[in-house]
Amino acid sequence: MAARRSRGDGGLHWDARRQRWIATAHLGFDPAGKRIVKRGSGRTKTEAKTKLKEVLRDLDDGLAIAPTDYTVEQAVRDWLTYGLNGRDANTVAKYRSLSETHVIPNLGARRLRDLSAEDVDKWLASKTTELSTRSLQEIRACLNRSVRRAMARDKVKRNVVELCSVPEGKPGRPSKALTLAQAEAVLRAAEGTRMGPYVVVSLLTGARTEELRALTWDHVDLNGDPGAEPPVPPHIAVWRSVRRGGDTKTKKSRRTLALPQRCVDALNGQRATQNTERKAAGESWSDRGLVFASKVGTPLDPSHVRRDFRAAIRSATEVAPSDWTPRELRHSFVSLLSDSGVPLEEISRLVGHSSTAVTELVYRKQIRPVIQSGARIMDSIFSPVGDVS
Repeated sequence: MAARRSRGDGGLHWDARRQRWIATAHLGFDPAGKRIVKRGSGRTKTEAKTKLKEVLRDLDDGLAIAPTDYTVEQAVRDWLTYGLNGRDANTVAKYRSLSETHVIPNLGARRLRDLSAEDVDKWLASKTTELSTRSLQEIRACLNRSVRRAMARDKVKRNVVELCSVPEGKPGRPSKALTLAQAEAVLRAAEGTRMGPYVVVSLLTGARTEELRALTWDHVDLNGDPGAEPPVPPHIAVWRSVRRGGDTKTKKSRRTLALPQRCVDALNGQRATQNTERKAAGESWSDRGLVFASKVGTPLDPSHVRRDFRAAIRSATEVAPSDWTPRELRHSFVSLLSDSGVPLEEISRLVGHSSTAVTELVYRKQIRPVIQSGARIMDSIFSPVGDVS
């Protein structure tokens, strides 16, 4: 007679109806007091025993309730459903699109417990010809967060995605900056257009497009206080953005910027234009106090800003409007300041970066290397060998 299996080793019996061996393990009770039973089956007793060993191994690893058929797709969909609470609707839509397009079709059918680092490496490598490095980082993040969430809920033992680095993707559209001549041409072309004040303020202050679209008149002071000590110049308070909750990108992005006279003139013109549009709109006007708004006072959409910006600079022969976007006015601001010898630390403060490292990383092509300035200065101090002048 076969020896009885020890308590905790699970049970094994033949199911005549299914014509399969059934391995059963009782893993305790759930929070509602219901017994947790895990089962595995096989055509042979050995196969069923192997399934039972997997269940008991999971129990030892703390994965007592981990479903053996839980797939990557289920993990991703659970994360999309429950793991993005509080995120902006646009962010949720972006992650959902990336997951539905790139993660689930390629890895979704894989059992999560069987997903290997090699699977993830091959998947990312297969995407390098169609996605930029930034996009590769984002799809890896979708998978990584999905698996991390599953691991926290005892669905899988470890997160292999964290072991995988992101390869370099296809080159994206490089950011660029206007030269001084091009910047002057853009300002001339935009003058007199509805987008003119927006272009002037963006180029001459370096504010982000998301910050300008959220700028309100109560954060604009076009007079300042010359009699104060020290004098207060005309300025704008960049304290809001169109991000969720209205917060700026970082804490240091909350800043107050003095306005060049050209910006003061442009904003005075913008206020007059907006007053005219308010009267024309009548009851249709939505009074939200926005400096840059639609003709009925509603917030501007990014695509509309991009379209109107390109239309405004159409007459600038020095640039091709289709090659430029509003965010590159900020890049141009950094470039023009750097060309004028403004220190990196001051540029970083003006653009609202958390550190100079961020400024160097994002705008490295627009910043004049300090070493060049040092070389010119040293040449002026020490004459080259053989130069007797």
